[in-house]
Amino acid sequence: MTRDTTRDELPRIPLLINGEFVQSRSTEWRDVINPATQQVLARVPMATAEEVEAAIASGREAFKTWRKTPIGQRARIFLKYQQLIRENMKQLAATLTAEQGKTLADAEGDVFRGLEVVEHAANIGNLQMGELAHNVAGGVDTYTLLQPLGVCAGITPFNFPAMIPLWMFPMAIATGNTFVLKPSEQDPMVTMRLVELALEAGIPKGVLNVVHGGESVVNTLCDHPDIKAVSFVGSTRVGTLVHDRATKAGKRVQCMMGAKNHAIVMPDAHKEQTLNALVGASFGAAGQRCMAVSVAVLVGAARDWLPELVEKARGLKIGAGDAAGTDVGPLISCAARDRVEHLIARGIEDGATLSLDGRKPQLDGALKEGNFVGPTIFSGVKPGMTIYDQEIFGPVLCVAEAETMDEAIAMINANPNGNGTAIFTQSGAAARRFEEEIDVGQVGINVPIPVPVPLFSFTGSRASKLGDLGPYGKQVIMFYTQTKTVTARWFDDASTGGVNTTISLK
Repeated sequence: MTRDTTRDELPRIPLLINGEFVQSRSTEWRDVINPATQQVLARVPMATAEEVEAAIASGREAFKTWRKTPIGQRARIFLKYQQLIRENMKQLAATLTAEQGKTLADAEGDVFRGLEVVEHAANIGNLQMGELAHNVAGGVDTYTLLQPLGVCAGITPFNFPAMIPLWMFPMAIATGNTFVLKPSEQDPMVTMRLVELALEAGIPKGVLNVVHGGESVVNTLCDHPDIKAVSFVGSTRVGTLVHDRATKAGKRVQCMMGAKNHAIVMPDAHKEQTLNALVGASFGAAGQRCMAVSVAVLVGAARDWLPELVEKARGLKIGAGDAAGTDVGPLISCAARDRVEHLIARGIEDGATLSLDGRKPQLDGALKEGNFVGPTIFSGVKPGMTIYDQEIFGPVLCVAEAETMDEAIAMINANPNGNGTAIFTQSGAAARRFEEEIDVGQVGINVPIPVPVPLFSFTGSRASKLGDLGPYGKQVIMFYTQTKTVTARWFDDASTGGVNTTISLK
């Protein structure tokens, strides 16, 4: 058997343990592949059990001192970190595009939405404050402390390799915890560059650690007694396993999972703006967003807009993410492409009308080998069809119809997922009724992807989320801290007033 020397020459993605980037001793490595060309960019290790143990131990030791670090000192690290991210934005976006496939503009958006959370972490002094009530009883004060938990872990997906890691470790570390991050093995390069910048910003040794791997590494993070909280973003199948396993081990867990996001289009909506919004939200990032619009429900006369929707989608340019003018890049892998193509075929079998077929787009050169599926639109889609019931996670938009808004709301509320939804209308009354009656965690009004800024919390619901606290905003402060309540009384002299055998504080 001949040795593949070309793979020996590829960059090897390191681990981060106790402040040092180290090469794994693993015998199992996977390729990091440019999804537009199939070029192998680097190799990533599946960390050994000993390496994962060392990363956790490093975090446990660093927690002893990091938890006592003044809050202003922690904040200043993230002030420096946000500056470094801004200075390296173009480089980060280029790396992200090469390994993940999304367009450069979208890659910059990926980094920027994570940067917003870093900026929020720099405000930790105003966020991690407890409460005080003076003189709740005679000479008694009660106050709360929001104290860090210990070593926390994050498991992140391929589709946002900058934003979602930045959702996790900055807020965990800013609140005084230490962290073990497991990025997606499919596109870890931009994550590791962000980690390098975090160390440059001043994060001390052992406070942030990184391991790579698959199921065995995830299981260790869920089971290990020194991991106090686990944050996960990814598929419903894996998220459910992570939640159940880590919860059984006594940890705090938050899992952001699958979705089937609907957008209701009312006939009074601004047609051009609405169609543009639907096309962008459905096919941007090749549909690989948990908040993508995957079902458009056309109400009443808006059902006549389908041909114009199809033509707008047909006009999008498919190609490599780093090419000028590209609107839709590749899917992350050959397996992802094959799965989407299979689901498109299944949609036809189930009786939906294929109004726009994006399979096998004609591309030249190295792009012929890429994982491309163009914008695809099904009309006449109904609940019960596979393409409606499953999250496709590709550039496929299902178009359903409804006679009334009430009928459309009933359709959405009957779907088990609750990540995001939107309504397009010029009626304030309709919008208000929609936001009141819809049973979905994040609602957009003429906004197709209603992901909130970090001042607020990400609030997906129902089957899209397990755990009751979101990954950023005010909720994440509660997730990464333990509330300790202190009741104190100080006496002016040695007189106690005698023995009191009651529960009263008088």
